[in-house]
Amino acid sequence: MATLGTSGKVTLLDIAQSMAPDGTVADVAELLTQSNEILLDMPWFEGNLPTGHKASVRTGIPNAVWRSFYQGVPPAKTQRAQVTDSCAILENRSEVDANEANLNGNASAFRLSEASGIVEGMNQQMATALIYGNMSTNPEQFNGLAPRFGSVSTATAATAANVIDGGGTGSDNTSIWLVGWSKQTVHGIYPKGSTAGLQHKDLGEIDAFDANQNRFRALADWWQWQCGLHVRDWRSVVRVCNIDVSNLVAESSAADLIKLMVRAMARVPNAVANAQYAFYANRTVKEMLSIQALNKSQNALSVTEALRQFGGVTVSVPELRFLGVPVRTVDSILTTEARVV
Repeated sequence: MATLGTSGKVTLLDIAQSMAPDGTVADVAELLTQSNEILLDMPWFEGNLPTGHKASVRTGIPNAVWRSFYQGVPPAKTQRAQVTDSCAILENRSEVDANEANLNGNASAFRLSEASGIVEGMNQQMATALIYGNMSTNPEQFNGLAPRFGSVSTATAATAANVIDGGGTGSDNTSIWLVGWSKQTVHGIYPKGSTAGLQHKDLGEIDAFDANQNRFRALADWWQWQCGLHVRDWRSVVRVCNIDVSNLVAESSAADLIKLMVRAMARVPNAVANAQYAFYANRTVKEMLSIQALNKSQNALSVTEALRQFGGVTVSVPELRFLGVPVRTVDSILTTEARVV
């Protein structure tokens, strides 16, 4: 990802590139903006811990007894285990030279323009963490989906029952995810007693420091997102992994996406009430999915109008569906995944 300015500071060049010919702040085309629709679908609930959330999960059910007359029956109980998920803190700051920001009297407009880019960057990092966050390698993050569904062998992990091998053997693989969102299955969490979502504070005019630790006056902003992922019922998540991207694009020995997605739908339980399911894939996979559907049966996919909230405004957007299940775009899903074994 490209960055603005040097050492995190906004330069005169940045301001010049954001100015229209008449001196007003131009509409910035966010060319690096990704589409991570998983953030639109994910429900959020307050955790029951200051650092995350702990839940009891049923891991076994007892057998009943076939009894005859005058025969007693021993009491039974289910088996339970506790699952604990931690939250992480995603944070950023902005410091703009006060004199620089006030050029042409557009300080507020320019700070708003900067804020949109910073928030978009945090959204992209959040979407990446939802998929690939791994506390074993990055202790400051939370565990995303990939570490939880990181094997195709049930001898290694029980979740492997919901990991489908797409056949790729190289290092240019990708995945499709099927997730059922609800309070009883999978959802986002924020610490007990905190506030959900991205928090922002206008710190006003402060003393900032240059590379030589000399002070200058700057207009400062602060953003923080306390967030985590709780997977209470792993059966409600399916990963189709090892999809070879180069074979897919070349349409040579390509994975059959339609069959793989049908298999994924067969893995999830039907008994979970109110779980909202959606597929998540990157743009390359969605493109080839449409091509494969045209080559076989156009009835597998459909495009419908859906209402979405963007900036507080409800708009109608086209939505791709596979056998009635929405297929969302997540640019944070890599095309360079190693083979899952």
